[in-house]
Amino acid sequence: MPVLVAALSFLLGSLVMGVLYSRLRGDDIRDRDLPGGSGTYRQYGPQAAVLVVVGDILKGVLAALLARWLTPDLTWTAPLFVTLGHCYPAFFGFRGGGGIAPLIGALLILAPWTLLGMLAAAAVIIPLYRALLQRHVKLNAVPFATAVAVPLGLYLAVRTGGLSDLLAGGAAMAVRAVHLLLSPRPA
Repeated sequence: MPVLVAALSFLLGSLVMGVLYSRLRGDDIRDRDLPGGSGTYRQYGPQAAVLVVVGDILKGVLAALLARWLTPDLTWTAPLFVTLGHCYPAFFGFRGGGGIAPLIGALLILAPWTLLGMLAAAAVIIPLYRALLQRHVKLNAVPFATAVAVPLGLYLAVRTGGLSDLLAGGAAMAVRAVHLLLSPRPA
């Protein structure tokens, strides 16, 4: 069953909503940007971005529900493989997004308190950082907030459950982040 959950989660992840949306519009967002919510927002506007983010979150939710049903002791396979599928989609030449939305969807089911704590920390830290520190530190707000939210998430996951789910999905995102940092950007 774990192999089935991994395969189905990867295939769900491979349905990258930003690519599907852009193809419906007659182009491929990956020629200009990443196919996640931010890239879709930049290329097509807020309504398209909401559709893409909701779709990408839902595939994480579906993968997590599948894992909880078929392999309740190995739920980490869902966040790992749905995120990897989103980052390296089988249907789109293994060129996908960063993995945030499908991981959020999986954690929504498998580690909701951890997710809530991390999102709340980011919601507080990002505006404070932008207002007080960004002009001095000269670092984007998201990496700064991540440096605070991830340790908090690890603490919450240890206390409330979902540590393996957070670590598995986070590992997939980390691999993709390194790959993106080392790859040339689209023109």
